[in-house]
Amino acid sequence: MHEMQLAQGDLRMSTAELVVQHLPYLRRYARALTGSQSAGDAYVAATLETLVSSPSPLVDVTDTRIELFRVFTVMWNSLSVNGRADQVPRHVPAEVRLGQITPLPRQAFLLSCLEGFSEEETSAILGVRVDEVRALVDEAGRELAADIATDIMIIEDEPLIAMDLEALVEGLGHNVTGIARTRTEALELAEKKRPGLILADIQLADGSSGLDAVNDLLDTFQVPVIFITAYPERFLTGERPEPAFLIAKPFQPANVSAVISQALFFQQTAHRREARASA
Repeated sequence: MHEMQLAQGDLRMSTAELVVQHLPYLRRYARALTGSQSAGDAYVAATLETLVSSPSPLVDVTDTRIELFRVFTVMWNSLSVNGRADQVPRHVPAEVRLGQITPLPRQAFLLSCLEGFSEEETSAILGVRVDEVRALVDEAGRELAADIATDIMIIEDEPLIAMDLEALVEGLGHNVTGIARTRTEALELAEKKRPGLILADIQLADGSSGLDAVNDLLDTFQVPVIFITAYPERFLTGERPEPAFLIAKPFQPANVSAVISQALFFQQTAHRREARASA
């Protein structure tokens, strides 16, 4: 019995060592799928519990990152199929059981455009053919692009990055209300015109924080926020209130496009629910 307990402890340690470097990015993906830190992190915790109790340890797989996302996906999609709380594993939190399960096209879209998996890797994670991955990504792109154009405020103190973001955002069909370089400028800009979404660098040149600027803005109105940072691992720990939507520097246009679409998708879904509730 003692030897068995030691072996289980070694397995847990080995699994933890293998997945720790990938956890921040699984959290990012899970938060993007659910639209919140709490629900996304709850899914990640449930995935880790599944891995630890699995008879097939990660040490036997070729690519730990792909396998980690695959296990997450299997659990995620099984909840969607089951559809009833009494069939969901007990360790899955209630907020997750009651949450709306994301369709397969959006999973393919985020795996490809946010997490940078190749079509072959996305195919392995989702358990579908490569040609199906292409079709799913195209379908999600069309769905997410429909009726989501909005006014976007950029909080970024580096001129070249700010111009890149402005060009990218406008190329996606959105309107940029302005670029703020400091916390004070962000507040002044929002007074002139409230944006439908905020893109904010976390650390600004004058020593102020994009987080603080956004918190000030959210005291007066609610809007989706996407944070940009060169150190995403610092804000994907799951140990404190953290951003639900996060882009790493240097960013790729596909990353920005995917996260903006996802943030606006959740906002519009919430508005539709409110409209139905009040009808």
